[in-house]
Amino acid sequence: MTTPLHTDPWFMGLQILSALFIFVIGSVALVVVVLLVIDRTQRRDAIRHNYPVIGRFRDLFEYLGVFFRRYFLAMDREELPFNRTQRDWVYRAAGGHSTNAAFGSTRDLRPPGTVLFAPCPFPTLEEDSVQAPPLTIGPHCAQPYSAASLFNISAMSYGALSQPAVRALGEGARRAGCWLNTGEGGLAPEHLASGADLVLQIGTANYGVRDADGNLDWDALRAVAAYPTVRMIELKLSQGAKPGKGGVLPGAKVTPQIAAIRGIPVGRDSISPNRRRDVDNVPQLLALVSRVREATGKPVGIKLVLGAYGWLDELCETINQLGPAGHAPDFITLDGAEGGTGAAPQSLMDYAGLPLRESLPMLVNALHRHGLGERVRVIAAGKLVTPDEVAWALCSGADFVSSARGFMFALGCIQALRCDRNTCPTGITTHDPRLQQGLDPADKGVRVSRYVAGMLREVGVIAHSCGVAQPRRLRRHHARMVQPDGCSRGLDEVHGPDPRRRA
Repeated sequence: MTTPLHTDPWFMGLQILSALFIFVIGSVALVVVVLLVIDRTQRRDAIRHNYPVIGRFRDLFEYLGVFFRRYFLAMDREELPFNRTQRDWVYRAAGGHSTNAAFGSTRDLRPPGTVLFAPCPFPTLEEDSVQAPPLTIGPHCAQPYSAASLFNISAMSYGALSQPAVRALGEGARRAGCWLNTGEGGLAPEHLASGADLVLQIGTANYGVRDADGNLDWDALRAVAAYPTVRMIELKLSQGAKPGKGGVLPGAKVTPQIAAIRGIPVGRDSISPNRRRDVDNVPQLLALVSRVREATGKPVGIKLVLGAYGWLDELCETINQLGPAGHAPDFITLDGAEGGTGAAPQSLMDYAGLPLRESLPMLVNALHRHGLGERVRVIAAGKLVTPDEVAWALCSGADFVSSARGFMFALGCIQALRCDRNTCPTGITTHDPRLQQGLDPADKGVRVSRYVAGMLREVGVIAHSCGVAQPRRLRRHHARMVQPDGCSRGLDEVHGPDPRRRA
């Protein structure tokens, strides 16, 4: 017997789908009409008024364009701030994969400023190579620090980074034997839990060691510095991405725990002053360095980005007048204009500060010119994420190199450029628990340590190619820089003879 058509389940399903299709089409048409009326009657956006509905896709396409360029259109070496080749090297090193390449380099060797290393006709044999020895920082303080690793984790605060990200960095630093800079957000339990060597950064707001009025609380400082894993203290004057501008942590990121660590109200924007209120000149700066060192017994340094470079001579002359042993900073962390941050005015990020390529040799020359090259250690920071950049910094005179964004890539950062919006898709710079779930501190800690190991290994390869047994023996004559005429000159010609003893 034939089933009546109106009771056939297939026919009934087709009727439902047809009705649903008509409903959807009608709803879309109604939405389009409503949007058309809204767009034509508003006067704030000329594009939407003149091209109703269609004009709304402009913002969407601009937003999606970032991702289409990154994944489909951009060449390996043309993206900024970090191109695909740089990111891929970090990903492979952190993943424990081979960092070898095939066929030939995709790097254009012709642009002025390109750095090339000068290989020796008789490179160092692998069996003759040695590890870079530790360097002592703060020989005149009560608790000097013998720093083992020449490559370390730069300042990133808990608050700007998520809890699992900080835990992973701490675990990775402990495994790798490098130090972890706390950033200006204060010392968090997550920093201490790892057992890694720590550099306590004190920013212009004195987070973590401040009184109710925001002034430096000396008792709180002594208590924090008493932790044995706090090896050094860094007074932050400025950073490369925003010289002359204080840090901003959006209120959405100021959780109760972060507020307690920083000593600020919950849920309100955390804004640092654009400079230290208690330091207005070089003598006051050196007095603060000396007092913090005396109070804590640990090496004390300063972090800055250079601009007024004539200031270096004033700094060094004042140190020598007051006495280098008691008044010199034990180290200077030099950030370049290439440095990054969670959020900063684009006018400062793009146009303020000297690039590290210019300022690092300038700082090293000034310190040695005034006889302070052995007293004050130099830590280079600012977009140094691959072995060639680290080797260049060592050639130029840095004692140590630190990186922030390189370690973010090691954690899995995809350069989504959403650090300031609490929507980081990899869980690194967000406090959204759902997004943090994808970041396993144990797994990412291993990746961090592998990144350090891969970096030290390949910087060593460059050093051996240049004929020295370990990276600390790299000097300016080991690297060359392409000039506008297309020919290269040694860094010792570009920036002056290397003031250190020739390797």
